[in-house]
Amino acid sequence: MAKIGALDLAAGLGGTIGKSQVLSAVDKYEKYHASYGGKEEERKAEYSDMANKYYDLVTSFYEYGWEESFHFARRWKGESLREGMKRHEHFIASQLALRPGMKVLDVGCGIGGPLREIARSSSTSITGLTNNEYHIKRGEELNRIAGVDKTCNFVNADFMRMPFSSDTFDAAFAIDATCHAPDACECYKEIYRVLKPGQYFAAYEWCMTDSFDPNNEEHQKIKAEIEIGNGLPDIRLTRQIIEALERAGFEVIWEKDLSPDSYIPWYAPMDKNRLSLSNFRTTALGRWITTTMVKALEGVALAPEGSLRVKKFLEQAAEGLYEGGRREILTPMYFFVARKPESKSP
Repeated sequence: MAKIGALDLAAGLGGTIGKSQVLSAVDKYEKYHASYGGKEEERKAEYSDMANKYYDLVTSFYEYGWEESFHFARRWKGESLREGMKRHEHFIASQLALRPGMKVLDVGCGIGGPLREIARSSSTSITGLTNNEYHIKRGEELNRIAGVDKTCNFVNADFMRMPFSSDTFDAAFAIDATCHAPDACECYKEIYRVLKPGQYFAAYEWCMTDSFDPNNEEHQKIKAEIEIGNGLPDIRLTRQIIEALERAGFEVIWEKDLSPDSYIPWYAPMDKNRLSLSNFRTTALGRWITTTMVKALEGVALAPEGSLRVKKFLEQAAEGLYEGGRREILTPMYFFVARKPESKSP
């Protein structure tokens, strides 16, 4: 996958938001969050607008730094980040036992990096669901380039209210996406509804671990930094995920926090002091170059006003993610496989 360059980054900043409206969108987005006086209740009530603004503002930055797949991954010794990310995607496909001809749903697909990787490796047809128009525009372009546009598609919709008939899909997965849901149980109920009886749903969830102390001010500060930098209404505890799945009707086959299994810590890309040629743009020097570039692009009006502020809260997120991982209070890979039971005979 080719990385986008500086001019591509500038062209995509703001997504489908008009360039003159980016600054006001940044203002509104920031005010949803605790560090700007926002409340969790408002973030949950306005989750769709908040997530949409977030991804319009940050997608080009994500693609510039992370290419087409916006997630972390377990990595073995000597394994590059990109190799680990591919294996991360193949793992979820293997747990779903995907086979040629299956109709699969990717819940919260972003621009479709995992969708394309999984579709090509499993010969399945995958529908990517996202409520962000820019994600769909960019994803469809990348699908054509990858040659999967005949078998994979995108649907612009809210995963809390899916426009699909019940019992439609042979499998469903979510990678770092349903953490945006204001209510996990209601989100899982929709996934349950559109799955065929007897079929499986697998996901990587972002969660606070049992080491998180809600009475610890530093822990709360880290959690707030992660939420503003990643467009999240609230980060749930791991045990709340299982409770929500079971209330939605799923049978949980297995679950585990996969973070401790990684030889290279999942938060290593957020360590600005490390040296990395393969993922140079997330190192301290790489971040400084990007910040300087965005400042210059904004100064000559090639990037919209407000772009540097977006870069700032992404830096805030990186610091929060690094500290959350280092202190073992956050995991972005709490993994589960759940099954929708077979229909009962009358």
